[in-house]
Amino acid sequence: MKKLSLLLAAFLVTVFSFAQSPIKVAFVGNSITQGPGRDNPDSYPLQVGALLGDAYDVKNFGVSGRTLLKKGDFPYWNEPQFQQVKDFQPDVIVIKLGTNDSKPQNWAHKADFVKDYLDLIAEFRANMPKDGKVYVIIPVPVTRVNFGINPEVMNNEQRLMLMEIIQKSGAEMIDLYTPLMDKPELLPDGVHPNTEGLSIMARVVARRIRL
Repeated sequence: MKKLSLLLAAFLVTVFSFAQSPIKVAFVGNSITQGPGRDNPDSYPLQVGALLGDAYDVKNFGVSGRTLLKKGDFPYWNEPQFQQVKDFQPDVIVIKLGTNDSKPQNWAHKADFVKDYLDLIAEFRANMPKDGKVYVIIPVPVTRVNFGINPEVMNNEQRLMLMEIIQKSGAEMIDLYTPLMDKPELLPDGVHPNTEGLSIMARVVARRIRL
């Protein structure tokens, strides 16, 4: 009887500990995700973490200038953060890539965009719980050509591809284009949101994750 009681106590402790484990959220992206620094509280992923609270363990794996395309000039695939995301084994992953892919030297490989994105999602899902959630972000607006980033490509070609990726992968969508589309003043260089813009992004994403 004593042994049974000890086993039951151990089981309850295990269940309680599991119930208290924070939900792990990984953010994948480029400079907009990296923000002023992966560990900077002003970065939008860490703002999301502050909004979600202690029940969530949020990590920023953004790397400036990186592409989704494997044949891009600086593929996210080649960065240590790619493996770090998998090692983290997140319950939730938020992917915001594509902006740098619109540069001419990268968009020359646009035929690979859908497949490469689906491959990325599959790689991450292999290291997630079966009920883990993947969110694909529709990127913030680009208001003018800068750094080689092309708004026409993003608006007229890439967005349709992202919809296809969401449909084929079963991922969920987070739209960050609409909240900023009428606020060009929040994108001072035409590409990167300022502090206010990052805060808007964080609120939209946090609300979506809580659903």
